[in-house]
Amino acid sequence: MSLPAPVAMVKFPELLEAFEFVSSGTPLEHSAFINPDTGVIYYLSSEFEFDEEVPDDLKTSDKYIAVPHKNNLDLGRDLALSFADDAIPSGYETVAAFFRKKGAYAHFKGFLEAHRLLERWYTFEARETEKALRAWCNENSIALTDESSAD
Repeated sequence: MSLPAPVAMVKFPELLEAFEFVSSGTPLEHSAFINPDTGVIYYLSSEFEFDEEVPDDLKTSDKYIAVPHKNNLDLGRDLALSFADDAIPSGYETVAAFFRKKGAYAHFKGFLEAHRLLERWYTFEARETEKALRAWCNENSIALTDESSAD
């Protein structure tokens, strides 16, 4: 079975920016949508007003492709736990406990910094984010341009 032709051309840095915007808040607090015909990304927020015009049918049409939140791609808590399990197995339960309370990422990053693993985390997170976004694009028939290496 052949895959459908890509319906949108999007620059990877622009997709990453939209993904980070969507993921910067709680799910549904911020959203971004890709116009599959033009590759233009539109931003919406329950907290911010944007000067840019958005199509009238942005919220009602299924034409636009919603950029996922990191939790939809298992790039939140699950990714942090996966990293902890691999990088510092003896600290896994400590990290897991962080994610049962508010302020988890601040505690997690402080823990990693104390163990000199913060840069390694950032590298791991960036690599896994890029891989997940590329897979999501393939599933949604989005072609990426200006791509950086995922090696």
